[in-house]
Amino acid sequence: MKKLILIGTLALGACGEGGVIPPPRAGYVPVPSARPTPSTAPMPANLAAIQGATAPRLIARFGKPQLDVSEGTARKLQFSGPICVLDTYLYPQSRGEPVVTHVDARQRDGRPIDEASCVAALSGARAR
Repeated sequence: MKKLILIGTLALGACGEGGVIPPPRAGYVPVPSARPTPSTAPMPANLAAIQGATAPRLIARFGKPQLDVSEGTARKLQFSGPICVLDTYLYPQSRGEPVVTHVDARQRDGRPIDEASCVAALSGARAR
């Protein structure tokens, strides 16, 4: 009986074509030689209003931040409302007070939302 199982296993093993199929090779991806050009689309007015804003201006507009983190000269203020969470990143510009240079936004459940809509939602929630 053992011989029969051994013979059957060897026979089935011989049916394969060599085992593991190698993964496909990745194609060549060229490295860009120039920096990407910034978008020429106009920025929504409510988003343009917070670009370059200082921390006191943000707090006056959105209220007390949910999170205020500093690392070196950089600072992150996070504001949240019933619809979304807005992260604002402030960096000093030419020896001045740190200002907003970048923003990120997401819905409360983590799904994406555009920054301008989140700014509008947070501004509206503050006005009520």
